[in-house]
Amino acid sequence: MAAKRHVIVGGGTAGWNAITAIREIDKGASEITLVADEAPYARMVLPYYLGRQIGESHVTTAGPQRLAALKVAARLGRRAARADAAGSKLVLDNGDEVPYDDLLIATGSSPVRPPVPGAEGANVHSFWTLPQARAVSGGIKPGSRVAMIGAGFIAFTILNALVSRGARLTVLEIAPRILPRMVDDAAAQIVQGWLEARGVVVRPGVQVTAIEDKGGAKVVKLKDGPPVEADLVIMATGIRPNLGWLEGSGVEVKAGVVVDARMRSNVPNIYAAGDVAEGPDRVTGAKAVHAIEPTAVQHGRVAGANMAGREVAYPGSLLMNIVDVLDLEIASFGAWDDAGAEAAVDLRADRPAYRKLLFRGGRLVGAILLGRTREIWATNDVGMLKGLVYTGKDLSAWKARLRARPQDIRLAYLATGTARELLPQTLLGGPSVPERDVTVNA
Repeated sequence: MAAKRHVIVGGGTAGWNAITAIREIDKGASEITLVADEAPYARMVLPYYLGRQIGESHVTTAGPQRLAALKVAARLGRRAARADAAGSKLVLDNGDEVPYDDLLIATGSSPVRPPVPGAEGANVHSFWTLPQARAVSGGIKPGSRVAMIGAGFIAFTILNALVSRGARLTVLEIAPRILPRMVDDAAAQIVQGWLEARGVVVRPGVQVTAIEDKGGAKVVKLKDGPPVEADLVIMATGIRPNLGWLEGSGVEVKAGVVVDARMRSNVPNIYAAGDVAEGPDRVTGAKAVHAIEPTAVQHGRVAGANMAGREVAYPGSLLMNIVDVLDLEIASFGAWDDAGAEAAVDLRADRPAYRKLLFRGGRLVGAILLGRTREIWATNDVGMLKGLVYTGKDLSAWKARLRARPQDIRLAYLATGTARELLPQTLLGGPSVPERDVTVNA
């Protein structure tokens, strides 16, 4: 009997976790072909590379030796051009055809730049890929003036690194507040004040109209207000999933590739994972795209397990964002912006501390947390809030207490058995195997 042929398109978090899940189960019995335009690396460690906390060698997740050890045939430097679902063939950008028994779409996302004149000019960078991270890192020295366009989660992941490198940073955001897709107005005001007290210029509610050259510098023109001069401009204006190559394939695509609980698309032998997958949402039960690292890990492992023949159902992903900005912990989970939910709020701006819990009946459906990173109540409570939202535990008996004191979640977390439910859970139904310990048979 011929070995099963798995083709993985994309070597990011979702694709690599699918590969290791397959090998964890089949120990090398199948054929795996990886198609990726770059060697596998971890995108979420790029801010640490920018901050010079790690070297480039620590960004890569799998070099040639690791790929060979896992019996992965790598077609690096190539892109998928078309999926021939009827013929079970992947067509590459050079015309080569790669036959498969099953295919995983894990092509991730690409940064989006608004149609602003000058946005493609010199010293204007996105920060999403390793080459882009190299370009940004090489353009910064102590005292460099940096204009960052966008104040969402992506921008905030690199803010620490920019400040640590001595950049004089100005943050520009078209929305009325910073972190508009992560926190509410009250939390955003605290974060803005925190940044400004540490020398970061923050200008929400401004629209960039052009980026022009002025000598060796850049000038960011605004619709209202004075322009911003900078030595380097970073565009952190969002991402979109890489799905254009699926046109005409027969694969159902809405906001992403629509998948079921086993990460299968409407084509039975085609799976999707990560930023390109529109899968189950743990809180709402609807389909959603959660373009975040934890979801990419989970999607990849579940898809890989099912491709390897182990039936694993995915319970759903949780929308969450957690970021540490200049020693301020900021986190949000689930339906943090649910306008119809009951809200319990505790605001202590002078500390600063902020907590918002959102209830639908007795269930905690969303939460926002903000506090100093080194304060135990903030660091510990991030995990407990995530667990309560994820499990959907009935908190009816605790709701009155939590409405009066949103900071006091520890007893509710313990009394409802949330920790006991979370601890034994693994996606693949058995003890987790560290990636470095995944091997194949000789």
